[in-house]
Amino acid sequence: MRTHGRFFICRYLSRLRNQFESTSEFPLPSFRRRPPFLLRSYSAEVEPQLSQDLLNIMERRLIAIEYRTSCLNNLINKPEASPSEYARANKELRKLSGSLELINELRAKQKEIGGLKSLMAECSKDKDMLDMAAEEMGQAIEEERRLQNLLLKSLLPKDDADERDCILEVRAGTGGEEASLFAMDIFKMYEKYAHKNGWKFEVVDIAQSDLKGYREASAAIAGISVFGKLKFESGIHRVQRVPVTEKLGRVHTSAVSVAILPQADEVDVQLKNEDLKIDTYRSGGSGGQHANTTNSAVRMTHIPTGIMVAIQDERSQHMNKAKALKILCAKLYEMERFRLHSSRSKLRSEQIGSGDRSERIRTYNFPQGRVTDHRVGITYHSIDDVMQGENLDVFIDALLLQEEMDAIATFSSSQ
Repeated sequence: MRTHGRFFICRYLSRLRNQFESTSEFPLPSFRRRPPFLLRSYSAEVEPQLSQDLLNIMERRLIAIEYRTSCLNNLINKPEASPSEYARANKELRKLSGSLELINELRAKQKEIGGLKSLMAECSKDKDMLDMAAEEMGQAIEEERRLQNLLLKSLLPKDDADERDCILEVRAGTGGEEASLFAMDIFKMYEKYAHKNGWKFEVVDIAQSDLKGYREASAAIAGISVFGKLKFESGIHRVQRVPVTEKLGRVHTSAVSVAILPQADEVDVQLKNEDLKIDTYRSGGSGGQHANTTNSAVRMTHIPTGIMVAIQDERSQHMNKAKALKILCAKLYEMERFRLHSSRSKLRSEQIGSGDRSERIRTYNFPQGRVTDHRVGITYHSIDDVMQGENLDVFIDALLLQEEMDAIATFSSSQ
């Protein structure tokens, strides 16, 4: 399956590159190492061909869904069904409804293809009729492939957190003031990227360095599938450039850690008052009229885990406490998610990485004007565009596609 998949990937990327080179003013990213299996936003003219083995596996799943749907419909139509049985069956039917609609469309298209094959066999000597049937056959097969790809994606395992909003945390690492300045650049890069996507970007807290860089900064990002889009941005972002503090023009290497946490609902995290220790203190500032003379800053500690969150961005203690609670819930929810998903496949860890902030994931080389993602081996040669929040999708989409490829491999091996 993997060999066939890569053949079609390479062929598709070649066609896509030719189309892009003929219409675009911008430089193309260089794809190295493993190409992704499928493209999420591919042209309507080209549909990836799934291997026959994968289609056979998927067909068994589709038959099982059709059978289960029939059983559930029979159950809810029985007068003796209890209210709880009726509710459970209805809930499961709603979950299956999306896949079932695609299955019905696929079955209708496959029936149409069967009819066209019979017509072509009967009219083998009528050239005009044969040409017309062949043209319709090509369109029907392309539509069948589209439905098969949509169905495959609907059957792949999903992370429920993908649909959630997220918390962004950026921290300066090795590199002193230069790391703080780059942390500010990275934070603003995500802010611009959020605005580009129509997401709400709310600054939660910023701790500035002496040169007005960011030692630490956090934000809440809200929008459609925000966490699912940004989840692989967690990790170490390395920068190579000449710092503003450098007198001799030497290139320094600094690092910034990024964490993307899914926001938690109240039902996800149950916090007890006795598990929380809340301290208040006067927030730091630039002095003068900006000095805070009240204990508005909040330090919140979750005693069982030792997780601590400090917020001093707002002048209101109540608002700082609310922000701290939101971040603490996100951290606890992510901790539980990590525990549940600790058995993730070795393949995914090798191809994408765990998303852990201790991993070096990307290098921003300013002298050479390039950005390289080390997990998928993609280099983009326009660093200014990336830092302005443009073309980040070059990396994000490749990582999501690599995740999809791993999910397909897992889907096949588990059958």
